[in-house]
Amino acid sequence: MTNKRFIVNTDYLYLYIKMNISGVKILYQLKKNGIEVIPIIVSVPSSLKTVNFFLYKTEDSLTLIDAGFDNDECWNAIQNVLHDHGWSVQDINRILLTHHHIDHVGLVNRIVNDHPIPVYAHSLAIPRLKREEDFLSMRIEFFSKLYQEMGCKEQGEKQIAYLQKALQKNKDKKIEAAICKIEGNQLFDFDVIYVPGHAPDQIAFYQKECGWLFGGDLLLEHVSSNALVEPDADGIRMLTVYDHYHSLKRVLGIGAELVLPGHGKLIEDPKAAAQMRMDEVEQKADKFLKLIQAGSTTAAEVAKAYYNETYLKEFPLVMSRVIGHLDYLEVIGKVRREMIDGVWHYSAD
Repeated sequence: MTNKRFIVNTDYLYLYIKMNISGVKILYQLKKNGIEVIPIIVSVPSSLKTVNFFLYKTEDSLTLIDAGFDNDECWNAIQNVLHDHGWSVQDINRILLTHHHIDHVGLVNRIVNDHPIPVYAHSLAIPRLKREEDFLSMRIEFFSKLYQEMGCKEQGEKQIAYLQKALQKNKDKKIEAAICKIEGNQLFDFDVIYVPGHAPDQIAFYQKECGWLFGGDLLLEHVSSNALVEPDADGIRMLTVYDHYHSLKRVLGIGAELVLPGHGKLIEDPKAAAQMRMDEVEQKADKFLKLIQAGSTTAAEVAKAYYNETYLKEFPLVMSRVIGHLDYLEVIGKVRREMIDGVWHYSAD
């Protein structure tokens, strides 16, 4: 069964095809002002639903925005899409990365090893993409101190041991290509918008003439994007939930018509979606505030009280959520903290 929906005006074609064959496959094709975007959408067996990356075609160039996972599913998907349009990997002129996570940069080495082209990313992505040893060691020290100060004890120690093993295991997984640092707020056809929160280096590429925002994981249609606690280049904790909230607020202000996200469906009502995610930040922060008022004073206590057994199963994600929201509450003046015996204790302000 195939359903098609066409929206056409004088300069804009948006073709949507939904095919119920071995699950759900979604294909979008966008054309406007002589520019064509072909999303590459690969199903994944997780809450993310899909991994999305994009070919952006103008009259004289072909750009890849993000690069999926480093696996055969993503590699075959991009090869098939290129072939269907009469192109090959050799026709890609450049790669733009929204952020450094492995589901957005996976195919960079496969492409660039055989076809040297420039790869563009935010400056904070470079030590992560290059797996610079000094930076990654500093990052482990950052989390070791953080988990101690948040009262995580044994569970924090287990996570640090995992990070130390991962540092050795993944040392050969760096991006081999030279990374071009994105500077300023303009790159080729795009306004470059810094949207930290989910990742410290996350940027969005906005094609203003078309109203298209390539948003990485800033805004997803079917699930909220996690604001993951990370250090900045100097080892200082970034205010990830606060940053994420204000990055979403920027989406409300730019007037994008369509968000092309890193996962799930394309978002046709960005303002409503961004407002919903901002409301969720405030709602969860209020829930954590109530736990503090009820007597949970450390981040670990709040995490255990709210997430129960999930605290153990998804420790780093849970602690990112809790710490990020406590930072948000502190910045807006609803909680304060005091160091007692090396552990931060929170109280309602």
